[in-house]
Amino acid sequence: MHFVIHALDRAGAGDLRARTRSEHLSYVTQFDLAFGGPMLDDDGEMCGSLIVVQAEDRAAAEAFAAGDPYAKAGLFEQVTITAMKPLLGN
Repeated sequence: MHFVIHALDRAGAGDLRARTRSEHLSYVTQFDLAFGGPMLDDDGEMCGSLIVVQAEDRAAAEAFAAGDPYAKAGLFEQVTITAMKPLLGN
C-alpha cells in the first residue's frame, strides 16, 4: 500500500534541514519510495517534504516517518500520513 507523507518544516529551520540533509537522503534510499522531494515556498526555498512510500501498513509508514533523520532532528512542525491508491502516472 502507498502512503503520502506530507511534512512541513518549522519556521526558521533551513539550517537544520541543510545540516541533516545527507543523513535524510541516506535513510530514505533504504525504502521503497514511489517518489518524493522537498516542497518549495514562493521564494524557491525548501519548506517541507513530500514522500510517497510503499509500506505494508500504516504502522510501517509511521515507523518510516518517525525514523527519518529530519523528524529525529525536530525539523518538522507538522507531519500528515495518508494512505493512497495510485491511479495515474508511471
